[in-house]
Amino acid sequence: MNFELIFSIANTAALICWVALIFLPRWPFLLMLVRNGIILALSLAYSALVLVYFFRVQGGGFSSISEVRTLFMSDPVLVAGWLHYLAFDLFVGLWIVAEAQKIQMSRLIQGPLLVLTFMFGPAGLLSFVITRQVFQRSVATLKGV
Repeated sequence: MNFELIFSIANTAALICWVALIFLPRWPFLLMLVRNGIILALSLAYSALVLVYFFRVQGGGFSSISEVRTLFMSDPVLVAGWLHYLAFDLFVGLWIVAEAQKIQMSRLIQGPLLVLTFMFGPAGLLSFVITRQVFQRSVATLKGV
């Protein structure tokens, strides 16, 4: 199995999805394709790699940094870990889009938050949660609530 190819295809697919979320209209079909197509494909590939390769790594596990390091010395488990990041960060990006649309947050505000989520997952999520609070308070103040 060519793990470099799997890595490359997954990266490209995720990048295309992020570009679409940031720049394209929020067509229901697009959001469905990202959620039910790409994220599920990444999740399926992740699950298959974990089922086949995870338990083959001698000395690998999650109980210590040494065990985690040993796990990620295996190319298939390393690719599985990367697929995990890609799928979850993209899922969080979709959630941000949905939440931002609910409160009618400008795409100009969403864009940098999505880029931050793409690049640094949890930091982007944290930034969105803080920005959403500030945005909602600002809107409430403008409305005199």
